Amino acid sequence: MSYTGIHGKVALVTGAAQGIGEAVARALAEQGAIVAAVDIREEQLYQLVVDLNNQGHQAAAYPADITSRESVDDTVQRIEAALGPIGILVNAAGVLHTGTVEALSDEEWTKTFDVNTHGVFYMSRAVVRNMAKRHTGAVITVGSNASGVPRMYMSAYAASKAASTMFTKCLALEYAEQHIRCNIVSPGSTDTPMQRALWQDEQGAQAVIAGSPQAYRLGIPLNRLALPADIADAVLFLASDQARHITMHDLCVDGGATLGA
Repeated sequence: MSYTGIHGKVALVTGAAQGIGEAVARALAEQGAIVAAVDIREEQLYQLVVDLNNQGHQAAAYPADITSRESVDDTVQRIEAALGPIGILVNAAGVLHTGTVEALSDEEWTKTFDVNTHGVFYMSRAVVRNMAKRHTGAVITVGSNASGVPRMYMSAYAASKAASTMFTKCLALEYAEQHIRCNIVSPGSTDTPMQRALWQDEQGAQAVIAGSPQAYRLGIPLNRLALPADIADAVLFLASDQARHITMHDLCVDGGATLGA
């Protein structure tokens, strides 16, 4: 499918080295965006960019630590100087630490918020201050369906995603007058390295699809895990002109796992 309003724009994607971020970077490149791929995993990041450029797309790697305000501000400045004005920002970087509240360490809690919440804040602030001068732009934050439904053993992750979701809606409200649209895509269980790390054995996918009454977790009514490309498709839509009148929206892509909550 072809989306309008993406071709030729500079699109900054965090967490681009793997999983949903990688799928988003590839999808934007295929639509003709100039992709500024950002991640802390340098080797994987450069592999992605080489692959995209070999396919005839335009992409550049910017290794950066989004938990550092200085790193973020410097990266955004270098991207705009080298590639041009950023027209699309996708906050896709994320980490997950699981465990009971009692078992979570201070470091795990802090790291989760550093990436999932503070990173979204630093990157959005740095990008939007430039978008505001141009009176155009689109910001999409990859949240989680866990931001609106309690999950056992995922308190840090769910809380951090809830915070970044509400932050993105507030960002949208503040910058609506400058024609900057800010939305959220909230995936459910998606076949990524993060998801696979939670599985106990080769039946992990089926266990997720079936759900767990003991953990008060519904299964997936559509009877399948999402693929990263499913999430990327939702991001493309919200970044495109087809969604020009949509802002402050949280698009849940979870196969019905949260019953539309």
